[in-house]
Amino acid sequence: MTEGYTPNSHQAPPDLIKDASIETFAEDVIAASGEVPVIVDFWAPWCGPCKQLTPALEKVVTEARGAVKLVKINVDENQALAAQLRIQSIPTIYAFKGGQPVDGFAGALPESQIKAFVEKLTGPMGPAPADELVAVGETALEAGDFGSAEQAFGAAHGRDPDHAGALAGLVKTYTAMGELDRASQVLQMVPADTLNDPLITGARAALELEQTAAEVDTSEIDALKAKAEANPKDMESRLALAEALMAAHKREEAFETALDMVADDRKWNDEAARKLVLNWFEALGPTHELTLAGRRRLSSILFS
Repeated sequence: MTEGYTPNSHQAPPDLIKDASIETFAEDVIAASGEVPVIVDFWAPWCGPCKQLTPALEKVVTEARGAVKLVKINVDENQALAAQLRIQSIPTIYAFKGGQPVDGFAGALPESQIKAFVEKLTGPMGPAPADELVAVGETALEAGDFGSAEQAFGAAHGRDPDHAGALAGLVKTYTAMGELDRASQVLQMVPADTLNDPLITGARAALELEQTAAEVDTSEIDALKAKAEANPKDMESRLALAEALMAAHKREEAFETALDMVADDRKWNDEAARKLVLNWFEALGPTHELTLAGRRRLSSILFS
């Protein structure tokens, strides 16, 4: 999609994550833990929870950038070692420091708890590289530097393909560039369990706003203004005017038109004007100046 990054790349530095056996355990775990903590993952190919836990462990250890190492032990191939360490179920995780086991847990955990487990060994990890790249992308996007934004969000996506901020950032960047088809393609990559993330819903709303704008005839703005001024009760024309103004990127005037409608008759057409305004808030984002000003006025209208 974007030059400069490779999707699904979670490559760790050499020796940060490795497989070990009973023959190498003393060197890879006991000796190595004298330098940095070593997490030992006891797993087996047939273990379902292991398939969830191990990739999450690898991701967190990689993001720790050398503060901790991960050693993986296949218990099917190392039954004697598993017996010596009294492994009764898998996945089982042990953490070694200074040659001694100091902590551990059994069963799969969510990534947030794995990170907390690792931070007990290493101290605070700080933001993940993908988070840092997303922050760079957001700054570039806000400045209108779409090339740098695309590169940063793309690099974040390469490190963490399911990162909501990276995916949302790419959608917003392509939307701002007018590449609506590419934005739609990125949305199709969003995992099902992330579809309702506020970052994703905001990016989707921004894309839908531009898709709608492409279908609106902005040449009718003057005629719609004349109709609305001649008959303020013609709410259909006023709503069409608000949508046309937004499509023409006359956003402040669009908000004013729609909010005036809410003030005049908030319940008209199942609160269509209020719903339109809320959709614009989501599309522009919570920190946009028009969102902030619009929310203040909407609150004063609704609670007056």
